[in-house]
Amino acid sequence: MGDYSVIGCTGSLTVATRGPAGAGEVLVVVRGSKESYLAWSTDPLPRGTEVLVIDIHGARTVQVEPWPGLGM
Repeated sequence: MGDYSVIGCTGSLTVATRGPAGAGEVLVVVRGSKESYLAWSTDPLPRGTEVLVIDIHGARTVQVEPWPGLGM
């Protein structure tokens, strides 16, 4: 299971991101359970923003962008 990719998974920010100035935190549903990752984004995003994982920067660090498709 170590090679499972979270790219394409969605989640919600539990800690706001600060764009290039700093990471936030996102909860992503992975294999049926929620897992926490450090989340980087191009622009600052507030806590509670629904996001899409678009890249992986390390074992527990991901790049995210806002994802308006959630919550519908």
